[in-house]
Amino acid sequence: MKEISLRKYFLQNYTIETIYFGGGTPSILEAAEVQLIMEEIHRNFHTEAVEITLEANPDDISTEKIKAWKNAGINRLSIGIQSFEDESLSKLNRAHTARQAVDSIRMARENGIENLTIDLIYGIPGLTDHQWEKNILTAIDAGVQHLSCYALTVEPRTALEYMIRKKTLQDVDQDQQARQFLMLMDIAAAKGFEHYEISNFALPGFRSRHNSSYWKGKPYLGFGPGAHSYDLHSRYWNIANNALYIQSVNAEDLPLEKETLNISQQFNEYVMTALRTIEGINKQVLEEKFGKERMENVHRILQKFIEEEKVFYNGNAYTLTNKGKLFADGIAMELFEV
Repeated sequence: MKEISLRKYFLQNYTIETIYFGGGTPSILEAAEVQLIMEEIHRNFHTEAVEITLEANPDDISTEKIKAWKNAGINRLSIGIQSFEDESLSKLNRAHTARQAVDSIRMARENGIENLTIDLIYGIPGLTDHQWEKNILTAIDAGVQHLSCYALTVEPRTALEYMIRKKTLQDVDQDQQARQFLMLMDIAAAKGFEHYEISNFALPGFRSRHNSSYWKGKPYLGFGPGAHSYDLHSRYWNIANNALYIQSVNAEDLPLEKETLNISQQFNEYVMTALRTIEGINKQVLEEKFGKERMENVHRILQKFIEEEKVFYNGNAYTLTNKGKLFADGIAMELFEV
């Protein structure tokens, strides 16, 4: 709250349209604490926030908490479900059960949260295609309006990495991940979900407004240790060390580091994020922001992928095909300036 008041001039020319409690586990906060933070934001910024999201773990969710969150202004929940299979949840070292995952969605809907998103993971070792299909359909049948789905990545020094290294669990299978991603796209489309960003699927009217702002390159402001901000020209990030962060804020010395982006970095960020979205890389935006030479170079590089049917070009924008979405990072890297 003190940092919020110290940074009240950062976006003074903007109306705050979305607020997101996330990164970590904000659902462990008491509802009264969420309320205090919301009041501090409203006190220091001009807000017309139509979307206020809180990330929550299924095992943190209760009827009482949902009601209190709603009273604090939360109107969207992002539930970290990962899987509706107990075996997969155990491999991922998650604290909740499949039953709790289903119950958390039911409780949210019964208590008036009408904008729900959940995370699902595919490509988990041992997760069959049938189980993955069941995961997707369980979420959709439960009334979830938005899905964020990610291929499993094995982080170093985790229980999962240890089991794979000791060969008590099979390694990640990239063919399985590709196959399950293609399944996801087909099932989501058949159920009326729009694949509007490479990892995100939404029913009409339920795109994440907050995350869409990142992909569109809008400015944003982050509070807390390790939080990032962007003002269209520079990136800022708070020191991640909790003790140093608290010490700095108490001394009214903002714990910020800063990087001003050069034109190549801005270009790389634009092509990387735009290519991941349903709107794609816009030819006119490219030329206006980065010049005709860069625009023509993008067209030349992407020609190969157009011929391979990985990229679709409609004369105005370049978008990934379903086949191309399997190669999104590699295609973006071909466009990067170093």
